[in-house]
Amino acid sequence: MGHPISSSSHVSDGSISGSSDKLVSENSDEPASKGSDELVVNVNSHTGEPKTGFDPLMGWGCGHVNFEPLIQSTLFKSADDGNIINDLATNYSVSSDGNTWTVYIRDDVRFTNGENLTAEDVAFTFNTAIGSNSELDMSNLEKATAINNTAVEFKLKEPQSSFIWRLRYVGIVPEHAYKKETYGANPIGSGPYKLVEWDKGQQAILGLNENYYGKKPYFKKITMLFLDKDTAFAAVKSGDVDIAEIEISHANQTVDGYKLVDLPAARAQGLSFPMQYYTGKKSLQGDPIGNNVTADITVRKALNIGIDRKALLDGVIYGKGSVEYTGVDQRDFWNPEAKINDSNPEEAKKILENAGWKDTDSDGIREKNGTEAEFKLYYSATDQTRQALSVAVSEQAKELGIKIDLVGASWDEIYANQYSSAVLYAYSSIDTFNLYQQYHSKEADDTYRNPGLYNNSIVDGYLETALRSTDQDQATKYWKLAAYDGNTGFGPAGDATWLWLVTIDYLYMADETLDMGTPQRNAGADVLGNIYEWKRIDTASSTSK
Repeated sequence: MGHPISSSSHVSDGSISGSSDKLVSENSDEPASKGSDELVVNVNSHTGEPKTGFDPLMGWGCGHVNFEPLIQSTLFKSADDGNIINDLATNYSVSSDGNTWTVYIRDDVRFTNGENLTAEDVAFTFNTAIGSNSELDMSNLEKATAINNTAVEFKLKEPQSSFIWRLRYVGIVPEHAYKKETYGANPIGSGPYKLVEWDKGQQAILGLNENYYGKKPYFKKITMLFLDKDTAFAAVKSGDVDIAEIEISHANQTVDGYKLVDLPAARAQGLSFPMQYYTGKKSLQGDPIGNNVTADITVRKALNIGIDRKALLDGVIYGKGSVEYTGVDQRDFWNPEAKINDSNPEEAKKILENAGWKDTDSDGIREKNGTEAEFKLYYSATDQTRQALSVAVSEQAKELGIKIDLVGASWDEIYANQYSSAVLYAYSSIDTFNLYQQYHSKEADDTYRNPGLYNNSIVDGYLETALRSTDQDQATKYWKLAAYDGNTGFGPAGDATWLWLVTIDYLYMADETLDMGTPQRNAGADVLGNIYEWKRIDTASSTSK
């Protein structure tokens, strides 16, 4: 999501008519304008235009970037502190073997077409999601069954403690009114808003669902603009939006009448390291495997110890984030014992020297047994921040005697080289299952899962125990042990599988009259997740636009 649809056709109530070359408001040819109870937003991370429409079973609200779907309700949602709380659900239980989850739901919820939402709709939603061929991962769900109107039973193939996150993000659709071909353009849901208008490639307009069962939002109308970040910043400067997501490069700029909103999202940036030595082996897709430099743990350790993360934080992303050591430092399931003390180039040099990595020809690059300490680092060519981070890391590594060759490339090229070269990835592990996918030996898949082909049987055991646990506290214990158990783990104190660098906050320019309440902890990408708390405030005493 997040890539505008090229069509400019107007979609409303399933019909198509007319065209437009500019952003328009409902029933008007004028640019979208703001009212006291109307909101104009451009927040790509949350509301980037969905290619398949506003259909949860095709990725709307969930998948790579999880967010509040607004049009649909979910069984659970996130509280301000990041914990999972009830939404449609009133309670849930997990069987002693972990294979059966039972969720109890409210009996007072109606869809926007007036029909009651029942357990049958919940079961239908999840059963359909199993084969939806979208970003939804329901591979472990065997079947969902409505026990009665207010109870749903989920049968899993294997116990999965992280299944709670699947229940958190999937919006519920009506069984009686769902058609894959048409639902995305004309969605029926039970969320706080309903789709009023969709001008493809330009904007979508949401109106308040007056029959919503929960706390009704202050804003009765939301106009979602589908602009790139640079164009959105121009819209901020012209006063045409209430809130817009901006690039980190604009972090130090000010706009009269707007405030900078800095929201953590635990969006960790780091280098994945190929963990295997080169033997000529190739992946199933025919891509090369192995790197004789990064496969050496002393190189990975030296980089983790020698790199100055605080300098990267302050110099590249203007302090808008935090240093990162394990990829999940901002989460409840992180293990502080897995981190190391960094910014120590002398110690890093000592580690390399003792391991036989020496600069014998005085060219500034260490070598060992005829292999120079040199490897490629791939990054997305369209991402200026990743490019800047890559450059800064390579400059620091050079001081250690390690040469990093930078390659800006497309994602197809990156994926083809990730098993033989380092890659600068961004990873947001909200769902604990992401840890399993990132570090379990069975999870390599030619995209971004376990790109280093990490294989540690002890870590595999911890990850499996955590995943199969029926108790969330016990699961957390083993997620932490997988990072470091005092001897081994995926973290820098263990096998140093990644060189995690920083987390980058999501940055927004917001109208100074906008009160955004208390944002959800570490959910900067889901900026509208607490829309129920938003309101317009009187700023007559402050500087006006």
